[in-house]
Amino acid sequence: MMLQIFSSRRQPIKTLYLIYQVLSTVFIRLPYWIVIYAPKHRRPRPSWSLKRSVMVNLMRRLCYVSARPSEIFVSPNHLAISDGPGIKGVWVEAAPHLITGDVALWASIANVKPTRIPGYWIDKRGVDIPTGQKPIAGEKVLYSLHGGAYTQLSAHPKDSVGVIIRNIIRHCQPVQRAFALEYRLSSTDPLPNANPFPAALIDAIAGYYYLVNTVGFDPSDVIIEGDSAGGNLAIALTRYLVEHRDRPEIPPAPDGIILVSPWTDLSNSHDRPNSSLTTSSADYLIDPNSMCGLWSRQAFLGPHGLGAACFNRYISPASLRITASFTGFPRTFLVTGGAEKLYDSIFTLKNKMVADMGEGDGEGQVTYYECPDAVHDYIAFPWYEPERTDTLRAIAKWI
Repeated sequence: MMLQIFSSRRQPIKTLYLIYQVLSTVFIRLPYWIVIYAPKHRRPRPSWSLKRSVMVNLMRRLCYVSARPSEIFVSPNHLAISDGPGIKGVWVEAAPHLITGDVALWASIANVKPTRIPGYWIDKRGVDIPTGQKPIAGEKVLYSLHGGAYTQLSAHPKDSVGVIIRNIIRHCQPVQRAFALEYRLSSTDPLPNANPFPAALIDAIAGYYYLVNTVGFDPSDVIIEGDSAGGNLAIALTRYLVEHRDRPEIPPAPDGIILVSPWTDLSNSHDRPNSSLTTSSADYLIDPNSMCGLWSRQAFLGPHGLGAACFNRYISPASLRITASFTGFPRTFLVTGGAEKLYDSIFTLKNKMVADMGEGDGEGQVTYYECPDAVHDYIAFPWYEPERTDTLRAIAKWI
């Protein structure tokens, strides 16, 4: 069955497939969406404009096309720094001396070893900071971990997810630059089996160590940001730092974490009747239970098996079957959209974090920001206004 989702990845089939998708979308789907959503009562959500209704459908189609035949849209990866005008790439050295405990055991099971990976510095618009320059007093930095189900997308500034980073630092005065890590992506049959859990976490630990010990940022000036699977990775990294805070070689936890539409239940604990996975049909996100979604989970979990998502606190911290403590976590800004397929699991995550850390409106550490009728990662889309700007302003105020 998995071979079906890669049936269009070889030439000349790939080119023909792309031509078909472009032509059918431009000449059939777009006109159809415009006609069907012209009446307000037929739009996916009552509050949506015609433009938003069409754009979300276009995003859904783009996700479908890019996910089915792997490598149809080739992104930079961890094997090389992809240079270009204004690109500030650096190599982050492996940090094997930091890997211990359960993560070391899981790495041994999966035959995953630390390796050097690229990272990219992204400056605020109008600012040009030398690559890797030491921070000035009080300077905060955004440490960004991109989404893409652990199997797609890139930290490269020109990649689609880079817009989230630029949006945040543009609105946040204390943050003049961000560092995006090109962690290893996972794959499995019919592609080579590569980089299963905890490869991305090991890379994220090395990236954090680079910021603190090489560049010289104080952990109190670091804010970890992750969207979708990057949100999962941001939580796993923070958990690792908190659980090993007594080890002198491992840096302290950061000042805070920003979680944008985090994917935090890779198990099936939220798969139930009337869940957001089935009722949030307006969202463009590919169903985690589809063939593409299942392939991504199998690639990421590798030799640990799908069952690992049911009990591992690093993989599924929002699972209803897992007790995952958040005691000791830094302050957190959690963003979700009311139309997300992941809404239920994100709301479960919020409740778990609040139980251990307290609500941000009082003396607690968790600030929960829910945008009604918004889709997954909506702050990445310039056409998702005014919700996008309102959310970015709330993040800036929080920082």
